[in-house]
Amino acid sequence: MVETRPPANPLFLREEELRQGIELMFYAYRDFTFEADQQLKHHKLGRAHHRALYFIGRHPGQTVGHLLSILKVTKQSISRVLRDLLEQEYVEQKSGSRDRRERRLFLTDRGVKLELELTERQSQRFARAYRETGADSVEGFRKVLLGLLDPAERAEVDKRIRNGGR
Repeated sequence: MVETRPPANPLFLREEELRQGIELMFYAYRDFTFEADQQLKHHKLGRAHHRALYFIGRHPGQTVGHLLSILKVTKQSISRVLRDLLEQEYVEQKSGSRDRRERRLFLTDRGVKLELELTERQSQRFARAYRETGADSVEGFRKVLLGLLDPAERAEVDKRIRNGGR
């Protein structure tokens, strides 16, 4: 069981409490990404590829522009990542049905398999943490994560994740 401290008074958050939160986020991210990073190395892929695989899987048929807006990366960066994923046959592009110039992105069967393998490890980590902390903590954590987002994006991201990524 995770040791808990008395809740911090949100009106008087001290520098030390904020620093502890930042530090915990760094440690959690390190452990959250470690196993996936090791697996990605075997495929000569990195975290940017992982993020693209994840979001293409969550939003099949999205345009490259939509993926750019989700990942907040440059066109040059996404081009390199997509080139690798297309060459290794994890992703395929199809023209849009209404606008043939659109490039719609889909995971191939191979891409679905890799994305599921990567996500399964991370899902297990989340499931363990959720079980250990309980429903109230899960909802509080969700609110904290939403609170870390830019205010202009919170409602859209919240809506998207509640609708299964759509």
